[in-house]
Amino acid sequence: MMDFIEVIYSPNAPKAIGPYSPCIKLGDFIYLSGQIPLNPISNKVEFEDIESQTKQVINNIRALLLEINLDLRHIVKTTIFMTDLSMFDKVNAIYQEYFTHPYPARSCVEVKALPKGSLIEIECMAIDTTRYENVNMNDLQGGCGGCKGCK
Repeated sequence: MMDFIEVIYSPNAPKAIGPYSPCIKLGDFIYLSGQIPLNPISNKVEFEDIESQTKQVINNIRALLLEINLDLRHIVKTTIFMTDLSMFDKVNAIYQEYFTHPYPARSCVEVKALPKGSLIEIECMAIDTTRYENVNMNDLQGGCGGCKGCK
């Protein structure tokens, strides 16, 4: 297997229900497979309403990110799959409880069906920016120190 790819699992997120990884980390890039509203303990969809299902999906995403010390703020792109776009406003209301400005880029599409009878599935991409967030900006203002042009 490729040593530079890290597969991420979490005991607080559902196991994959097929031949795929729930989350892959490649350098600073994190790719999360579509998450459906499975309870990670029962591995079943336990809620019938779109609001509760949306919360479960986002909590599953958060659990995977927490395994690598990231959170929802590191997500840069989401794709939402819904079986009924008439519930779009309800999903937006929940989404806004979890994400803040600057919001991730996003697409939302209606699909005929989702695994396990889910109403919603969300896949996303994140970037691990933690090493850049901890850089002291004063260190960068002096330039590289390697030439007169940077000083």
